[in-house]
Amino acid sequence: MRLTSLTQVPEALRPGYDPQAHGVGIVHLGLGAFHKAHQAALTDLAMTAEGGDWRILGVSLRSPKASDELHPQNGLYTLIVKGAEGTSAQVIGSVADAICSAGIPEPALAAMAAEGTKIVSLTVTEKAYGLDRAAQGCDVAHPAVAADLASPQAPQGVLGLLTEALRRRRDAGLAPFTVLCCDNLPENGVLLRGAVVDFARRIDPDLSEWIALNVTFPSTMVDRITPAATASTLAEAAELTGCEDLAAIETESFCQWVIEDNFPQGRPAWEAAGAIFTDDVAAFEAMKLRMLNGSHSMLAYAGFHAGCTYVRDVMANPPLAKLVRRHLATAAATLPPIPGIDTGAYADALARRFENPAIAHETFQIAMDGSEKMPQRIFSAVADARAKGVDCRAFTFATAAWLRHVSGATHDCDAYELRDPRASELQAMAVGKDAEEIIAALRGAAFVPPIVSADDGYWVEVTGLLAEMLFEPMQDVIAREAAV
Repeated sequence: MRLTSLTQVPEALRPGYDPQAHGVGIVHLGLGAFHKAHQAALTDLAMTAEGGDWRILGVSLRSPKASDELHPQNGLYTLIVKGAEGTSAQVIGSVADAICSAGIPEPALAAMAAEGTKIVSLTVTEKAYGLDRAAQGCDVAHPAVAADLASPQAPQGVLGLLTEALRRRRDAGLAPFTVLCCDNLPENGVLLRGAVVDFARRIDPDLSEWIALNVTFPSTMVDRITPAATASTLAEAAELTGCEDLAAIETESFCQWVIEDNFPQGRPAWEAAGAIFTDDVAAFEAMKLRMLNGSHSMLAYAGFHAGCTYVRDVMANPPLAKLVRRHLATAAATLPPIPGIDTGAYADALARRFENPAIAHETFQIAMDGSEKMPQRIFSAVADARAKGVDCRAFTFATAAWLRHVSGATHDCDAYELRDPRASELQAMAVGKDAEEIIAALRGAAFVPPIVSADDGYWVEVTGLLAEMLFEPMQDVIAREAAV
């Protein structure tokens, strides 16, 4: 029997409130596993603590898969939490419904423009926004941005949807919603604000000015390792709840959310769910991006090519686990002090999380979209490392491992799909080329910061490591590197 009602599940697994007694106050763009494990789960806890009309309408921007799973279940799904202390489960009631906006943006726009909507939150991945980070604006060459600039009242992309919904609210005399970016981008609120204001300026300068003066874009840092659901996830949910649940997900017990408190129209009591409100999100963002996300990228590229299917397999490989810890220590050394935070203890906690045997997080999944992730996870740390006199070997190894992955084939010549928005550009640089040719082409790429591109010593080291990775099994390179 398909999960459709809380009365079907054991009382201990139900939310501590009646979902039907609460209205929608949040529209979330990018309805995926991470949102369900993080923002939706913490909103569920916040509503248990203090109530409020803060249920969520989830919007998928591309695939109807998430809405096809959640809509028939009235937004209900099972969150399975796996930690060292064991496994627990909870049915989440904070999601009121789920829709897909691909080709039919009107329902999403109407929801965003509705008077009751106070927050529009996002987890759409870095590549979906269409950001020009250097100019702090929108990337007019991004396909979704270009299409929405040409047809702004029937948008499909993130910036177009936000801008059109805000236009409707302005024209209706409604206060704007708060835009809450929850993707792994440094100063994500600042970046998204710049992109939306720039996008609006290109179609309606008055609207752009209204957005700049009236709309808030708090920055956030989010952290919870959440693998894609598998058949075993769904089977475990069925065993725990007694119902078929096609939207079930599993995650780790650790969860962190750091938020800039700037919500003029109000917000859920997320602090009751453990969220931290601060005026300095940037320091937490940098710590998480460089330490967790940076080491995740390194271990994904090196691990995948060393035959490690999951992150837990990487940590069970002693030489590779040693390199993960080296990366964590190097990344920590590039950071300014954060009051109340011990980066050494944070690194130890991350290593324990990566070791979690109950979480099946695929290295190949983490390895996607490298050209979007490397700038803030690895390259951003290089200049700070140089300024502080920190050895960059961990970063050059990570860069070489990424470029090895760009080749699109394992050492045994088994081909795989390079999942990256710049896949064609990257493979033109890399396939059939030697290490020096690859590095020469990469240093001219727009996504490599000029200060890193100009660092000859950095690229000499990357070239040497990449040459080894191209001609030797990755495990041999890892073993030699770990022995240094």
